[in-house]
Amino acid sequence: MPTYTPPLRDMKFVLHELLDAAGELKRLPVHADIDAATIDAVLEEGGRFAAEVLAPINHSADREGCRYDRDSGAVHTPAGYKEAYAKYVEGGWPALAADPEHGGQGLPHLVNQAFYEMLNGANQAWTMYPGLSHGAYECLLSHGTEEQKKTYLPRIVSGEWTGTMCLTEAHCGTDLGLLRTKAEPVPGSPGTYRLNGSKIFISAGEHDMAPNIVHLVLARLPDAPPGSKGISLFVVPKFLVGADGSLGARNGIRCAGIEHKMGIHGSATCQLVLEDAIGTLVGEPHKGLPAMFVMMNAARIGVGMQGLGLTEVAYQNAVAYARDRLQMRSLSGPKAPDKPADPIIVHPDVRKMLLTARAYAEGGRALAMWATLQIDKALNTEDEDERRDCEDLVALTTPIVKAFLTDNAWIATSHCMQVFGGHGYVREWGMEQFVRDSRINMIYEGTNTIQALDLLGRKVLGDNGAKLKKFGRLVSEFIEAEGTDEAMQEFVNPLADLGDKVTKLTTELGMKAFRDHDEVGAAAVDYLRVCGHLIFAYFWARMARVALDRQGGGDPFYAAKLATARFYFAKLLPETAGLIRSARSGAAPLLAMDEALF
Repeated sequence: MPTYTPPLRDMKFVLHELLDAAGELKRLPVHADIDAATIDAVLEEGGRFAAEVLAPINHSADREGCRYDRDSGAVHTPAGYKEAYAKYVEGGWPALAADPEHGGQGLPHLVNQAFYEMLNGANQAWTMYPGLSHGAYECLLSHGTEEQKKTYLPRIVSGEWTGTMCLTEAHCGTDLGLLRTKAEPVPGSPGTYRLNGSKIFISAGEHDMAPNIVHLVLARLPDAPPGSKGISLFVVPKFLVGADGSLGARNGIRCAGIEHKMGIHGSATCQLVLEDAIGTLVGEPHKGLPAMFVMMNAARIGVGMQGLGLTEVAYQNAVAYARDRLQMRSLSGPKAPDKPADPIIVHPDVRKMLLTARAYAEGGRALAMWATLQIDKALNTEDEDERRDCEDLVALTTPIVKAFLTDNAWIATSHCMQVFGGHGYVREWGMEQFVRDSRINMIYEGTNTIQALDLLGRKVLGDNGAKLKKFGRLVSEFIEAEGTDEAMQEFVNPLADLGDKVTKLTTELGMKAFRDHDEVGAAAVDYLRVCGHLIFAYFWARMARVALDRQGGGDPFYAAKLATARFYFAKLLPETAGLIRSARSGAAPLLAMDEALF
């Protein structure tokens, strides 16, 4: 069975040595009292919860899965899930980054995100239950009425109730403009509606871990215009809530079945049916999609953290196996002459697979933590220019966090399973679970192709590259500062070269898209991956700078960081050459063949 060790040393490196997170947060009045010691103490305790409570039930829950009771519509989670959730609530973890006004602890989102990386590394399927609750909290905090906030937020923040997002339907997938669920006003009760319809793929839509579930549901009002501009958002509790907060009658929303999936077996993926379900309007009529995007964007970053967590845990277990597994001799001569064969970690290709996973985990951690720091600054700064810049950088990098980190997780978990050879394909070792679990992360919360279209079409071409230029200035400032240091040339030169190529590629694609929008669809996936590498190269160069400055103290951590940086620039960054060539090849090779010939 696999094990999980919280990567606290690297987290502290990113938070304190790379980002100076405590110093950045102290500038914000709401976090004036934060310090590195507080952050570390929270993460150490959170890591203990992840490793000691969640990791031991990950493998068994995958085998057991969720059980659906057709007669009652109830969903029973795997053994240990309810008990783990009770400990999670007892420890105050749901309240970590929530507003103290609603019972939260008021810590930065950055701390919560680092905590969630560890939860996902230990047990992604379990983590989806509280993870969605936090998104529901954010949505209601931003768009809920005062009555909705009073009714739901304290109980979501405490963990007493959980939350979901109910978007898609069987016929529409990502195209939410096609959804059919209806909401009819209840006469004499302003703001209250009866909802009828169905939803699919609702994670944590029904379970036995909490007494109530707060569903956020997209539906259409009777006068709704067609398409996505006619969607409204409603809060629909599993049990109706009395004026005093007590639970009343069962609402008309029920689970009609759960999906039998490739992975994340411990997470209940539900089909929900609404039959005269009582809900109240969140935000303005027909403005539900923008309101829901608060939750969707939080979820997209959260999915990136799922990919990061799986990359880390797969790497840890593959390294441990590679150190112990004896097979063949090194091509350059025996490395363990006292043993019948060498450990496979001496073989170049095994090292390439391990270093790929390590580079993607550590690069992903730097990006995710930096992006979340921008969220904290955007939410709390008093400087409007800084707020606007941070919001733009978050908008630009959100699809990259979601898609690049999850694409990398699929690559990394597959590599790490390969390290185990035939044993990796066997369930008892647990590696094939990481591969199966990682595959969903490229699909839900908007497929990675949707993320790529969002990046290129909306976030880059949509504002003539303004957001991209803001990140480009960060890259340029770093190159200017470090460009004359001989020790940094192996990192700065390829970063500068890729920055120039991304600028030229963006201009070229913009000109093509002006003539034919299909050019965006043809290039978007390649383009996102190129941008992901540009951002990783920037952070790997910055991490190399810190490691170079501190390696003299003899801490092997910095030697390992430099070795991983050099591997990234030598073996992974060159992927961009082929991606750029592919992006430039345009739509013609994709559209030339007649549909009938497929």
